[in-house]
Amino acid sequence: MSAALTIPWGDQVIELSLPPSWNYLGSMEPSPLPGVESPAAEAARSLQSPVSCARLSQLVRPESKIALIIDDGSRPTPVSQILPAVLEELERGGAKTAQITLVTALGVHRPMPEDEVRQRAGAALAGMKWENPDCDDPQKMSFLGTTTRGTPVWVNRTVAEADLIISIGCIEPHIIASFGGGYKNLFPGVAGRATIAHNHGLNCQPDTFNMVGQPIDRNPMRLDLEEAGSMLRGKVFIINAVLNSSAQIVRIVSGDPIQAHRAGVEISASIFGVRVPRQADVVITASHPMDQDLRQGVKALANITRAVRPGGTILTLIRAEEGVGVFGLANKKLPVGRTGLRLLAPLLLPNIARLKLKGMGEEDKFFLYFALQAMRTADLLLYAPTIPAEIHPRLPFVTFVDSPQAGLQRAAARMPKDASVLYFPYGGSTYPILP
Repeated sequence: MSAALTIPWGDQVIELSLPPSWNYLGSMEPSPLPGVESPAAEAARSLQSPVSCARLSQLVRPESKIALIIDDGSRPTPVSQILPAVLEELERGGAKTAQITLVTALGVHRPMPEDEVRQRAGAALAGMKWENPDCDDPQKMSFLGTTTRGTPVWVNRTVAEADLIISIGCIEPHIIASFGGGYKNLFPGVAGRATIAHNHGLNCQPDTFNMVGQPIDRNPMRLDLEEAGSMLRGKVFIINAVLNSSAQIVRIVSGDPIQAHRAGVEISASIFGVRVPRQADVVITASHPMDQDLRQGVKALANITRAVRPGGTILTLIRAEEGVGVFGLANKKLPVGRTGLRLLAPLLLPNIARLKLKGMGEEDKFFLYFALQAMRTADLLLYAPTIPAEIHPRLPFVTFVDSPQAGLQRAAARMPKDASVLYFPYGGSTYPILP
């Protein structure tokens, strides 16, 4: 009897039936923790009891320049539900709207138009200055020095000159940084391209290219960006939401950008770290809730690669509502195809940091490194109907399929008749914990 999968797909679902002879090991889903009844009340509670830090109302001064950083639409943070409580706390300390500049944490993502910023921030944005940072404009950046790992630290000038830096974001599993949130909303969020490139490149190593859910104290990239954050002149205060798989707030942590972040990481790990019985022949994963574009959607593939056995198959379904997005790997056709990449991978992997590929940003070198490692592990099948056909040859690491069922047929042709299967319906945020 075949198992039937119900795959989240925006406000719809995709039904997919597995071959009856396959050994279905189960749906690896996040813990079903309920969201709080009142996000506003949870934000107020958190701000009244910050972790290892004074309250915002005690940190602000009448002359303080305040940089308020919010993440962009590629993250599920419900900023508009959190921001009013933050502004109320600042007002309690005597701050005026004129002291605040809202800065969007774009990293290398596209700028946010005004209507998107207003929608994301809500009515609280009224009368507030705001700006999109530009990672490629040195005139809008300040240089803070170099980390012990060699990262040149360039940061948005408004943030660098602020007396108080407030960062609103969320904590979720992250393929490079172990978990999002904390100082990561600043680096790469409001950092220069050279900073982002070097910091990401630190994890282009066999032992650290897949760090999703892994201990932060063993993650060079995370430790490096936190060192960069410590170079800022202003006091940094975070408000980070931990969400469940329905993007509802489960908990908000506030305060010190490291200690509060670690408290939130424990909660996020308890939700999205899923214990699997063993590695499977076939892993099926969907991009939800990272459905904005291809760059975000590939997290569904990246997050779960430890769950497939060497030589197995991964079928990834990516909704990518905005198509490709800012994704350097899709902007340049590589000089060799899939077969050539497989043959050259052992030579390319140790030298990726030195590669010069026109049309591909420095920060994309990490994604190239990860893609090469992943394609050596498994057959990577991708269903992404919003990605134009002309883009497909530029991504030879994966095989595009016309339908999820076509992906299953390809997998069935090369896997054992009794192939074992794991399913990750929330692959954009879930990660496997192996026995």
